[in-house]
Amino acid sequence: MIDDDLEALSREDLLAEVRRLRQGIRAHRDSTGQDLCWHHPRLWGLLPEKTDPLPVVPSWPQFLHG
Repeated sequence: MIDDDLEALSREDLLAEVRRLRQGIRAHRDSTGQDLCWHHPRLWGLLPEKTDPLPVVPSWPQFLHG
């Protein structure tokens, strides 16, 4: 399973992980402008699996619309 690593963490390690994730979520929530773009590598970087998906940019009219 994808989150099996959590089973081996101590209570203190789990609390540290929750705090780290909350800090990342708050940093994103409180950002403005281009930092709120749909490409979120820093937010994705909070996950233990390391993947860097390339963003797919829609055509210009669709991009402007939404």
